[in-house]
Amino acid sequence: MLARVIHLLPLELKTLLERLPESIQEQLEEIRVREGRPLEIGFRGQSRFMTMDGSLRQTADGAYKPSADTCRKLLERITNYSLYAMEEELRRGFITVSGGHRIGLAGRTILDSGVVRGIRDIGAFNIRVAREVIGASALLLPKLLDRTRKTLHSSLILAPPQQGKTTLVRDIARSVSYGLWPPLEANVWQGRKVGIVDERSEIAACVRGIPTFDVGPRTDVMDACPKAEGMMMLLRSMSPEVLIADEIGRPEDGEAIREASHAGISVVATAHAYDLQDARGRPVLRRLLDEGAFTQVVELKRTEHGIMHRVVSAEAMGRNLAREHPAVQKQASAGPIPALSGRQRADDL
Repeated sequence: MLARVIHLLPLELKTLLERLPESIQEQLEEIRVREGRPLEIGFRGQSRFMTMDGSLRQTADGAYKPSADTCRKLLERITNYSLYAMEEELRRGFITVSGGHRIGLAGRTILDSGVVRGIRDIGAFNIRVAREVIGASALLLPKLLDRTRKTLHSSLILAPPQQGKTTLVRDIARSVSYGLWPPLEANVWQGRKVGIVDERSEIAACVRGIPTFDVGPRTDVMDACPKAEGMMMLLRSMSPEVLIADEIGRPEDGEAIREASHAGISVVATAHAYDLQDARGRPVLRRLLDEGAFTQVVELKRTEHGIMHRVVSAEAMGRNLAREHPAVQKQASAGPIPALSGRQRADDL
């Protein structure tokens, strides 16, 4: 996966990272560059510090430390030599580049009346490597089917960062858009019109409005648009049958999902939460669950065997999970997602 982001790196970093064993290059998930501090990489859910000879260590002793000049060159490359053109991205604390790779930034914030307007003196970068895993949703998709309406149940996918949420919803969009349903339904169900609100340009990785990842032939993407506004725009203009959004959680997101639900549209969304009980600690998610906006909840977990999933149905959820959580454990279905394990580890972009 290093090859996907190598063009972003200054020569010094490129030369160093190319010394990594090919097996690790292929499983690279993160490159953390901090000025004057040890270079850290993430792969297979692990993190290691890197030395000048390409060896990896659990401790930072003797690790390579990027210079101020190296960090300056990296910033110039990821902003295409124009910080001004990236003003909005800098305000949000990350930049998404071609290919869907998201680069987190840390430094000194610029405040205006207490509101963050940007970041300067940037001294830390987190390059998160996006990847496309065709078939990632193959084992999960049958558990999300609404066989009465011949489409998907509205589903909320929960996981902490870097558990594969974005990779999963990308493949769900592709499968539903093509009409690649599980075998029993394959001959009688057609593909559905899919709308993706891609606020961070990570799901479809659009370049000039054109997806660079395969999200299917019946899919329309509202790129670099706030989720709530994008959902409403798609509802008004593109008549989607399935809406997909990543990392919901704001009150306006909840209102847009309610509008879609009332219109009979299936919504597949992700959110940061450890599990269902944790999600219910967030008022917006709790209200959506209590109102029945989502009829399925999927919990993702990274284990030594890969990414595992657990599906909780509406029958198990009821309308008061605070009391019913033990019963949920019995009624939930669980299983691995092999396509996201081993050499095909998923990103959470």
